[in-house]
Order: sequence, then C-alpha cells, then structure tokens
Amino acid sequence: MFPANPETTALAHLYDQARRDARRLRREAVDAFWRSADAVWQRSLAGSQVLALRSATRLQARLARRAGGSTNTSSTTKA
Repeated sequence: MFPANPETTALAHLYDQARRDARRLRREAVDAFWRSADAVWQRSLAGSQVLALRSATRLQARLARRAGGSTNTSSTTKA
C-alpha cells in the first residue's frame, strides 16, 4: 500500500519484538502465580493434616479415658 521506509520497518520490528516479549512475560507471570498458589495450597494442606492428626489423637485419648471408667470431671483435665 505505502512504500516501506527504513523508519517504518524498524518500528514494525520493534512492535513485533514488544509483542513477543509481552507474551513471554505474561507466560512467566502466570507460571509464577500458579507455582506460588500451589506452594500455599501445599502448606495449608500440611497444616490441616497435622491439626487433624492432633485432634484424632486427643479424641482417642478421651474415648479411652471414658471407656476406662474415669469419672474425673474436674476442670484441670484438658479436652
């Protein structure tokens, strides 16, 4: 349509390079986001597992005390 001059060609190359860089940076940002989200999920899951195990252990101990005929209802026992 219009004759290409060196300035137009250089600008077109810069534009193409900027688009490639933007795609690359966007892909890296999305990857970094999901890696971070996965790390948060894994920490949360590990913490939940520890709490569930602790709760189960405490429940087992309480049930064992009750099954053993313990009638101690003082406030010094922890539930």
